[in-house]
Amino acid sequence: MSDRSKHMPEVDCYIERYRPQFHFTAKENWLNDPNGCVFHDGEYHLFFQHNPAGREWGNMTWGHAVSTDLVRWHQLPSAIEPYDGGTIFSGSAVVDADNTTGFGRNGIPPLVAVFTHAKTPFGQALAFSTDRGRDWALYDEGRPVVPNQGLDDRERDPKVFWHRLSQRWVMVLWVRKGLARFFTSANLKHWTHASDFTGDEFYECPDLFELPLDDRPQDTRWVLLDANFRYWIGSFDGSHFRAEAGPLRGDWGGNFYAAQTWNNTGRRIVQIGWMRGGTYPGMPFNQQMSFPCELSLRTTPAGLRLFRMPVAEIERLRVASDSVSGRMLHTGEELQIGRCGDLFDIVAEIEASPDAAFSLRLHEVHIACSGGVIRCLGKEAAVHSTDNVIRLRVLLDRTSVEIFANGGEIGMSSCLLPAERETTVRCCAERGSVQVRNIAVHHLTSAWGDRSSKEVEPAGVGDA
Repeated sequence: MSDRSKHMPEVDCYIERYRPQFHFTAKENWLNDPNGCVFHDGEYHLFFQHNPAGREWGNMTWGHAVSTDLVRWHQLPSAIEPYDGGTIFSGSAVVDADNTTGFGRNGIPPLVAVFTHAKTPFGQALAFSTDRGRDWALYDEGRPVVPNQGLDDRERDPKVFWHRLSQRWVMVLWVRKGLARFFTSANLKHWTHASDFTGDEFYECPDLFELPLDDRPQDTRWVLLDANFRYWIGSFDGSHFRAEAGPLRGDWGGNFYAAQTWNNTGRRIVQIGWMRGGTYPGMPFNQQMSFPCELSLRTTPAGLRLFRMPVAEIERLRVASDSVSGRMLHTGEELQIGRCGDLFDIVAEIEASPDAAFSLRLHEVHIACSGGVIRCLGKEAAVHSTDNVIRLRVLLDRTSVEIFANGGEIGMSSCLLPAERETTVRCCAERGSVQVRNIAVHHLTSAWGDRSSKEVEPAGVGDA
C-alpha cells in the first residue's frame, strides 16, 4: 500500500452550516459503520466505512481517524483500500501485544485489522501495521484467513478480541440472518470453528464484550449485540456464548446502527455507532457517528440491563454553563434556561407525578415526558421511576440529538435538520405541576477548533 505517514491536508472546512461540531464526520464524502476501534500507544483509532470518491455509498474503503481523548479527531489517509476486485467491508482491529502473528518488528507490537474482503463469496482477511497504524500491509496478499462458510455469499463483519482466560483470539462473525459463528485462533492467521449462536433475527456487525455487574469486578457478564443494537446478556467461556437474557433493545431513537466498542481499553468499555439516515444538504460530507459512550451493566427491577452514557471527556468542550434549580411549574408555564446556543450538554432532574407531563424544547424538538414514557421525533421509550423523578442527559449538536434517561438505562439517538442555527433551552409544564429540581445547560465549543496539520502525538500513556 502507498505511503500514509502524513496527515491528509487540512483545510478550513469544519465550520459548515450542517457540520456536526462534536460528532465525528469524514472530512468529505460518505461514511457509515465504525470499524477497527482500538486503543494503542495513547491513541484511539477509529476506522470507518468510507467512500473516498463520492458522497453516496460505494467503493468501500477503511477511512481512518485518531484521537487522544475520544472528542477531538484528526483524519488520516485511508488505511485499507479495495484490491483484487473486492472492496473492504467492516471488521475490527487488535493490538497483538505478544506478537502471536509474527508481524511485529524490533519489539514493536503490530496493529492487526481483520476485515471482510467483499469479493463474492465474501471472506475474512488481515492487514497489519507496525507504525502506529499509519501504513498497512496485506497479509498473504489479502487472501482470506477465514473462507466463506457456505451459509451466505455475504458473510461479514468479524469482531476479534483476545480472550484472557483461554489465552486465544476469538472471532465473532455474522454468517446469515439469525446466526453468528464463533472461531478461535492462536495467531490470528489460522482459525477453528468453535460454536454457533442462534438469535432471533440477529443481523450483521456483531460485537461481544465483558462487563462487571453493578461495578463488582469479580461478578461479570458478557454482552453480545448486533447491528440493530439488540443485545443478549450471558456467559462466554472462550468458545461458547450462552444467553441468559435477551434480545433486549439498546437504543430507542431513529438513527443508531452498527455500533462497535474499542478493543484494548481495559475494563472501560466505550462504544460508538453510525447515526444512519441523517441528511446534510450542500455539505461535502455525508453521515456522522454518534458521540462515544461508556457502557455499564446494572441490575434493575426489570432485570439486567445495559446502560450507556457519554464519555466524561466531553466536559473538556464545556465553555460556559447556565442552571436553574428549585422551581415549580404549573400547567402552561415555561422556564427558559440561560442563553441561546447551538451546542449543548444538558443535565436535568425533574420531578413530575404520574398524571403530569413536561417537555424540554430545543429548536423544534420536543423531548416530552408523561405517563412513564419519553417521546422525541416520533420515537418513544418507557422510562421507569420509583420516585417520580426523571433524570435526563441531552447532547444537542447541529444535526443530532442524543438523549440518555435515568443514568443511561434508556438511550435515544436521532438526527435532525434545524431551521435555525441557535436555539434556547426551555422546560415546559404541559400538564399538572412539575418540580424542576435542577437543569444545567453546558455550552460546548467545537471539537474541530484546532485543525493543525501536524502529526498527532500520543498522549504518553501506555495501552490500557
